[in-house]
Amino acid sequence: MTDPSFKNLAALAARVLEIESRAISELIPRLDGTFSAACELCLAVEGRVVVTGMGKSGHIGGKIAATLASTGTPSFFMHPAEASHGDLGMITAHDLLLAVSYSGETDEVITILPLVKRMGAKLISMTGKPESTLAKTADVHLDVSVSEEACPLNLAPTASTTATLAMGDALAVALLESRGFTAEDFALSHPSGSLGKRLLLRVEDVMHSGDKVPSVNAGVSVSEGLLEMTKKGLGITAIVDDEKRILGVFTDGDLRRTLDKEINVHKTKMNEVMHAGCITVGPEVMAAEAVRILEEKKITSLLVADENNRLVGALNIHDLFRAGVM
Repeated sequence: MTDPSFKNLAALAARVLEIESRAISELIPRLDGTFSAACELCLAVEGRVVVTGMGKSGHIGGKIAATLASTGTPSFFMHPAEASHGDLGMITAHDLLLAVSYSGETDEVITILPLVKRMGAKLISMTGKPESTLAKTADVHLDVSVSEEACPLNLAPTASTTATLAMGDALAVALLESRGFTAEDFALSHPSGSLGKRLLLRVEDVMHSGDKVPSVNAGVSVSEGLLEMTKKGLGITAIVDDEKRILGVFTDGDLRRTLDKEINVHKTKMNEVMHAGCITVGPEVMAAEAVRILEEKKITSLLVADENNRLVGALNIHDLFRAGVM
């Protein structure tokens, strides 16, 4: 039987999720002209969106800044306490300050407001108190108030931080759409992520080239072709003419079929067992496209050819795995 205490914990957790989901839903009617004005300010800013906040609001602010920066709105987080001790120099008149404080009265944030206003930077606030000092000082105020916290004491920031984070995401995505930000743009700021690798890496970035490419002439014996395949370790060898133009390919699978036919590997020539008209890709092709070809054709290796069908490289499924494309 299930321990009754565990059922109680699950019920408590469900209550938290219900309260927090309701807090997010209550934001939707507030996405009016004020939200649009906040978006317009962000789109018009010539510098960066500088996000600040103290305590839990600071943690949320850091996430908002990171989301903005990765979706086309240059942004960074500035700690409000450090701002009063020199970091305020990070802000210029061309920037915009996005200040996060649920009470709207956080001392460290309020202290820097006159200086920010004096230098001419615009100010957007996110608070749960529309009548607070921060809300009234801001050029645009975004209301993230909640009817209750998920904390049973109604004290620990829970639903309020969730609502603030969700409003930050709404702002970032609205700006992303307005800027016409694309998946390729996203990949440029995430070159080490899986999306970046899928969208940015080309075949030439992952292929083997030069002496590492397995190739033999058409007139050599199958045994010589096998030595080349073994030496280069890609499970494939290209058969080329004297100008390095690709005539065909021989793979591990072809080897098994050749041995099944009891062909003399010392006397049989490669052009007698190769596959002519083999599948190739150009070096400029996206690595993700190479993955698609391998999967569609149910093969594990590809030869890379230039516009004149000359052999310039080779790759296999393991190279794509190591590159993080698959």
